[in-house]
Amino acid sequence: MKADQKTKQLNIEEVAGKIIASLPGSILSSDKASITVDPKFLHEVAKYLKNYEGFDFDFLSDVTSVDYEDYFEVVYHLVSLSHNHALTLKTRCDDKAKPEVPSVVDLWRSADFQEREIYDLMGITFTGHPNMKRLLLWEGFEGHPLRKDYL
Repeated sequence: MKADQKTKQLNIEEVAGKIIASLPGSILSSDKASITVDPKFLHEVAKYLKNYEGFDFDFLSDVTSVDYEDYFEVVYHLVSLSHNHALTLKTRCDDKAKPEVPSVVDLWRSADFQEREIYDLMGITFTGHPNMKRLLLWEGFEGHPLRKDYL
């Protein structure tokens, strides 16, 4: 692979600035590697990143989640195939008793099974998902085995 074929590194501060200008209050933080958005704005920010000319994040390569002591984090890896750049988008679920974030299935079909897997194994509900049910474990299974508090 030639050097010019590698995925381009975006200036995250520049991307965050454009999001803030369009959706004030949507970003909780950003650093050189990622942007963390308020879960209330997740779907709007994702839609903006997908449709904004110049970003065109047309591919969601993966969705995962992390169980921290005080909150859950949901991490999205977005790719623009036309511009050959990538971005990591994050959001937080501070309510560990009833964690939920908006689904992005309507934006990227690849989120379908990934959101269901996170729901199944971590217990995070994706509101607006068209088929929010267990994917790997059977209905009636007690708990979510990837949570740190699962016993």
